[in-house]
Amino acid sequence: MFFRWDWLRPVLTAPVVPTLGPVHPGALTVGIFDDILRAAVTGDFLPYDKDQRWGGEKDETVLSGDVVHQPERTLIPTLTLRGSGTVKVFAYGHRDSVVDEAAELAAKLATVHDVVNARVVRPLGPETGSPRGTRIQLKDFTARPCPAPGGPVRPVTDWPAAVQETFAPFAAAMAAEGLSFLHARMSAGRCGPVLAAVAEDRVVGAIGPMDVRPDAIGCPQLLPQYFAVLPEVRGQGLGRALWRAAMHWGQSHGAAYQLLQTEVGGPSDRLCQSEGLASLGFSRTTRA
Repeated sequence: MFFRWDWLRPVLTAPVVPTLGPVHPGALTVGIFDDILRAAVTGDFLPYDKDQRWGGEKDETVLSGDVVHQPERTLIPTLTLRGSGTVKVFAYGHRDSVVDEAAELAAKLATVHDVVNARVVRPLGPETGSPRGTRIQLKDFTARPCPAPGGPVRPVTDWPAAVQETFAPFAAAMAAEGLSFLHARMSAGRCGPVLAAVAEDRVVGAIGPMDVRPDAIGCPQLLPQYFAVLPEVRGQGLGRALWRAAMHWGQSHGAAYQLLQTEVGGPSDRLCQSEGLASLGFSRTTRA
């Protein structure tokens, strides 16, 4: 199966692609959707897949034989076997009934593949306001300079050894934000630089890894980072300093843009909105 752009393009209310996540609107072509079908056959990472930086194998794949592709709606199911397993159906269409159809398909495929979780992912356009879910935001590095913020932020490896040793307990405390995974990759030497904020000689915030790679059309993008600040030091500007330091790093290393996903109404969402990022739409995930 190959997608018809005249069917698919009208229902792409937000630039979200199954197994890849958000993509730049300028790179959103029918070719990307065809690529994810080909990758489902080979099992390989696409050259521009942000997850390839972690190595290993791609753990989410499109169920190509179960795609529903029609003029007014497209349903694209994916399967992840990690943990108890998950089927997601990405529902593209303007009518609300597309969610019910996607939920029915997700539940059916979860049974077929003997996995526990069935989910529906519905991209929504920016005109929908602020629904529950995640907001897709664009940082354009070509629009204006991103100066270094100063303050107690620098790469982890630039801090004294005694401070570096406090990253492990910080990462454990922020495991829910993915920092334990990040720390494991850092310890194995398998990720780019991580920036850390320090107070009273201990790490209290971090953002990383920092990595610039080409997207589907060869445009350099700053890849998404893990980002966390200890609750007891929030409200002191450390999160903003970390984020601005990351944006300075990205611009200094040739990135043209970054795409971020933030929980609507959450701290990172409010930060990005206050920094003037453009909202490209939303993604809402529900149980089937």
